[in-house]
Parts: sequence; C-alpha cells; structure tokens
Amino acid sequence: MLVAERYEKIVQLVNERGSIRVSELSELCQVTEETIRRDLDRLEQAGRLRRSHGGAVSVKDADAQPEIPYSEREIANAEEKKRIAEEAVQLIRPNDRIVLDASSTAWYMAKIVPDLPITVLTNSIKVATELSTKDKIEVIAIGGLLAARSLSFVGPLAERSLDVYHVDKAFVSCKGVHMERGISESNELQARVKQKMVSIADEVVLLADSTKFGLKAFAHVADLADVDTMVTDRGAAEETMEWFRSQGMRVLIV
Repeated sequence: MLVAERYEKIVQLVNERGSIRVSELSELCQVTEETIRRDLDRLEQAGRLRRSHGGAVSVKDADAQPEIPYSEREIANAEEKKRIAEEAVQLIRPNDRIVLDASSTAWYMAKIVPDLPITVLTNSIKVATELSTKDKIEVIAIGGLLAARSLSFVGPLAERSLDVYHVDKAFVSCKGVHMERGISESNELQARVKQKMVSIADEVVLLADSTKFGLKAFAHVADLADVDTMVTDRGAAEETMEWFRSQGMRVLIV
C-alpha cells in the first residue's frame, strides 16, 4: 500500500468509526504503530483528523459536538447545580489544595466558598475571578489556549501545567455519566484537562445532576472507579444510586 493510499484509508476509518486506536490502525494497515503515529501527526497537521490519547478522532464528529456556551450551561438546571455546589463546598477543609474545573457548578462553588486558607487551581476565568475577592484563598490559574465558549484554558499547555501539581481534592463536572462508559465530555480538549485534574488528586468529587445519568458524550474523561464521591440531586431512581454505591462510591444527594 502506498503512503497516500494509507493516509486515505486512515481518514476513511476514522470518519466511519468516529474514533480509532493506533493499535487497530496498525493491524488494519499492516504497518508498525510508530508508522501510524507519524501518519496521524501528519494528518492532524493537514486538518484531516484530530489526535487523541492512543489514537485519533474524526474532525467531523468533533465539530458536530461543539462545547455548549457558558451562558447556556449557567442557566441549565441551575437550581440543582446550586444545591450540588452548596453540598460540595462542605467537603472543603482549611489548608486543602483543590482543583476546580470550568463547569458552571464549579463557578457556583467559587461564589459561596468561605474565605478559608486554601489553594485553588483552576482553568476557569470565571472561577478565578470569583475567588480573587477572597483574601485567604490562593488562586493558581492554569494557562493555555482560550476556549471562548467556556471562558477557560485548555490544550497541551494547560495539561502540562497541571502535571507539576498535586491536590487533595478535584471537583469536576461532566456531560455524561454512564455505568459502562464512565464520565464523558462533549468537548475533547476539556475532557483531556479534566483527565489530568483527576490524575493529580487524592480524592475525586464528581458534580453531576441527574439529567446526565445514562448519557455517553463524545470524549472519555475517567472511569467510575476513579470517582470517590459523587454529589447529585434527587432526580435519579434509588436503584441507580444504589448501583453507584455498590461500586464503592460515596453518593451525596441534595
């Protein structure tokens, strides 16, 4: 198979499946994984696909699931999110080092968290701005590529910035919570930042209203086994809550 033919086959497979792993492409194209990685780099540079951890995703699929603007997320299920935020804030202790994602629920947390001696990492402009009025809270803003819709920073620089830190607790929200797929996001760049947030935390707190249960969004963030505590509302069936508890997760219902 000529190189040009291999490129076309890779793009075709990625578009047909939405995403595909390097190992699968290596087997299907009968070349080494290293060759496939180089192919994917070149195809990403050409704008024909997007690299992901361990493989590639379709540009078409990524564009079909744009990140929801912050102004829309802020008002969606607002009352539930505010109650979840109030409960989540109770988990913060003096001298904690925490990370808050760019979700609207994290912003609600930032608005009501007491002025305690804590350190907060965040990639959210709105969260950082909200916390800037509280003298005892040390705020570390993670830089990177500005995602205008969410008013947050994403991309390789944001991910590398998080690599140098370790926190006691990570507070993250998501687009979908699925029993098999786990936690997922509609935007891959946000998902990758949240993956990093989960990896640097001793304890992971998932902030998820019940409308997100059963959904499988575009990009995987973490397995449910990675979550220590979930804060949610009363909208889900009790058997669903019991299933989460059976997985070793502490579930707080507001």
